[in-house]
Amino acid sequence: QSQFVESGGGLVQPGGSLRLSCAASGFTLDAYAIGWFRQAPGKEREGISCISQSGLNIHYVNDVKGRFTISRDNTKNTVYLQMNNLKPEDTGVYYCNANPRTASCESFKNSGYKGARTAWWGKGTLVTVSP
Repeated sequence: QSQFVESGGGLVQPGGSLRLSCAASGFTLDAYAIGWFRQAPGKEREGISCISQSGLNIHYVNDVKGRFTISRDNTKNTVYLQMNNLKPEDTGVYYCNANPRTASCESFKNSGYKGARTAWWGKGTLVTVSP
């Protein structure tokens, strides 16, 4: 079954760091722009960052800009999200996914992070930021 598999979440104190990983299972992700999404408790899932197929174009939403860094290693079929200076409002389940119709982060971002393939959603990884 083709799916993304997220890992690296956990409980961390405010100001701490985590590195999330997003691996593609059953397919290769090197043709696609990849987005990271966050679903905070009681809220809808939202896109927070994306990286183009080449890795050269990146986007962050304002509330993670300067704290989070997205990267990818196509040879390992994996995308990463380094999260520093974590805040309680970063708490949520983190997912990754791709819009298979684009390799462009710009397009993915401009669409409002829409078009992610439903079948590729994984279980996500839980990040809890608490004292």
